[in-house]
Amino acid sequence: MKIFSWAGALILAPLAVMPAQDINTQLVQRLKNQPVARVNGTMLTQGDLLREMYTIFPYARTHNGFPKAMESDIRAGALKMIEFEELVYQDARRRGLTIAPAKLDTAVADFRKEFSSDQEYKDYLASEMAGSQDKLRAAVRRSLLIEQMLRAEVADRGTVTLAEAKAYYDKNPDQFRIPESVAVQTISIFPPDKATQKQLSDTANRAANALRQARNTRNYADFGLLAEKLSDDDYRVNMGDHKAVDRAKLPPQLIQAINTLQPGQMSGLVPIDQAYCIVRLNSRIPAGMKTFAEVKDALRQQLEKKKTEQLRSTLNKRLRAGAKVEEL
Repeated sequence: MKIFSWAGALILAPLAVMPAQDINTQLVQRLKNQPVARVNGTMLTQGDLLREMYTIFPYARTHNGFPKAMESDIRAGALKMIEFEELVYQDARRRGLTIAPAKLDTAVADFRKEFSSDQEYKDYLASEMAGSQDKLRAAVRRSLLIEQMLRAEVADRGTVTLAEAKAYYDKNPDQFRIPESVAVQTISIFPPDKATQKQLSDTANRAANALRQARNTRNYADFGLLAEKLSDDDYRVNMGDHKAVDRAKLPPQLIQAINTLQPGQMSGLVPIDQAYCIVRLNSRIPAGMKTFAEVKDALRQQLEKKKTEQLRSTLNKRLRAGAKVEEL
């Protein structure tokens, strides 16, 4: 049961997400009402902060809380987010922005539909909204005003046209160069960590057996099925297929072996440290440039994401510059 602002912050959600054995209902109420910050005199509470923390890391609901190594960073990020949203809301109020009654009614009705029963909804109102429908409507209105402000100040201005993307493509050719690459499949045989001499010998025997079977393969599919069966590397789940790999990123032993192969051919055993690899060359890909047609959609998304983040950061700095934000 939740309503999200455009920024992705959790505006409404039940707070009762802590293990029942750890806290009781009264303690939940006290904890959620503890102040954590003031924004131009408006109090933000531990409840607000926790909701945002669970938005950032929802897995905490099913994993008994936040990972200790991440908790302080999650909390810091959540605190900055709820402060930012309060600043945006206050700016929307200063500008006199409003929400049409019909739009508010629809949003409240949509929120109501997220509950599985009337009792669940009533429990939510009692625990989170002091039983008040008016308080719920005010919370939904706040969420919609934040969304309206962020759409106008960030989303709508963050659009990147096709012409802008093409200009970026033309000015940054190095980002779209394709290095000389090879499309390969592999079967890799690894020894155990800290292998004994016998284990190293067993690894060599497994590799020799894999090579005998690989020599009987006739095509991509045959080799791939064998890789799924015998290989120890992570590519075995993809039929041993590495797709296109920059030659410069391959071990020198593999490059040397690949240099002797024609597409469709396979190497013998290639020793790499204490492991062994069998490589099948599928194709050679010469160095070149990705065309604009190939990259335009992904490039526009990338540029829009960057532009949106910059606009949001600028808005945050502008709002904070004239505000009094106190973290408690």
